[in-house]
Amino acid sequence: MTNQPYEGYDPYQQPPAQPQWGYEEQQYATQQWQGQTWETQTHAPVQAAQQPAAETAYLPQSAYPPAQQPPVQQQPGHVQQAQQPVQAPPPAPGAGPGESGSGYGPATLAGNARVTDAQRARLEGRSPIIEPGMQPALLTALLGLLLAVAAPVSPYVLALPLVVLQAVTAAGWFRLNGMWPARQGIALAFLGALAADAAVLVAGRDQAPAAILGPLGIWVLLSLVLQLRSHADPDTRMYGLMATVAASALAIIATGFLGADPHAASVGAAAVAVAVVARALPLPTVASVAVSVLAATGAGIAVGGMTGVGTKGALIGAGAAVCALAGHRAASYDYPSRFVHFTAGVALPLAAAAPAVWILGR
Repeated sequence: MTNQPYEGYDPYQQPPAQPQWGYEEQQYATQQWQGQTWETQTHAPVQAAQQPAAETAYLPQSAYPPAQQPPVQQQPGHVQQAQQPVQAPPPAPGAGPGESGSGYGPATLAGNARVTDAQRARLEGRSPIIEPGMQPALLTALLGLLLAVAAPVSPYVLALPLVVLQAVTAAGWFRLNGMWPARQGIALAFLGALAADAAVLVAGRDQAPAAILGPLGIWVLLSLVLQLRSHADPDTRMYGLMATVAASALAIIATGFLGADPHAASVGAAAVAVAVVARALPLPTVASVAVSVLAATGAGIAVGGMTGVGTKGALIGAGAAVCALAGHRAASYDYPSRFVHFTAGVALPLAAAAPAVWILGR
């Protein structure tokens, strides 16, 4: 195949100067893109040759692919254009997502969402739910026994382990939802719990419902106002609002131990301690739940007999155990970390059982 000169073009004659068109073509020929665009998966970046304006302004673009271009026959008086090798893109041909050195998946217009540990566990056939285990259960039992012993002594003595429970509840809920450090949200939820504790101590156990619901409503409104002042995107603000409201509610309802009858609080806290330890035993899930509820019922009967609650302790123990198992399940969800197990896994069973202790104790 011979090269046919284009019509109206003499290869031996210096082309006439056309400043605007020549300058634009020179810029097009010598421009190099820095970085990668979303199309680099399908188009290989080719570095253009650095040529003077007189040599590159009128060179036609070849219709052949870079690997199939025929050899150029050099003509007298014409300088042959230097050929630059084609550089392969950093993801090798046929490489799947995540196999390249950059660690990115296939390019898309909308971007690639991060795969969470829970989603990866589901894709690999593993359960996204990991139970806290025996060590957090023992810490829950220790905190529950402290509440059980302190409740009949004095409400101010009971407030000491209760404050620890509320602080761990607020921190654990934010960490369970993947929001960390979230210092402002944790501090806000903890301050709401302290306000509820102070209200119950001032108003007395008889006015406990109003003393607990009042701070709860105020803190929900306060959380809403603070999130409206945020400059984050709407989805992030809604997620932060829900986490703050839930953490505040859980920390505040734990005040139910302070507002309940002292003997009922002892029975409920002891029942939760026994239920969580029994749930951590290496048994099948159904059998573990049944053993946990039965053990908590027995503990309620035993502690109820010592405190004067009587057989009603069985009902308090069973109700507290059911709520504690719900909190235990929540702390196990979404492939949590060890820090979640030692915060939410410790506190949520006790915090979730507080309303049942207060209601059944009456």
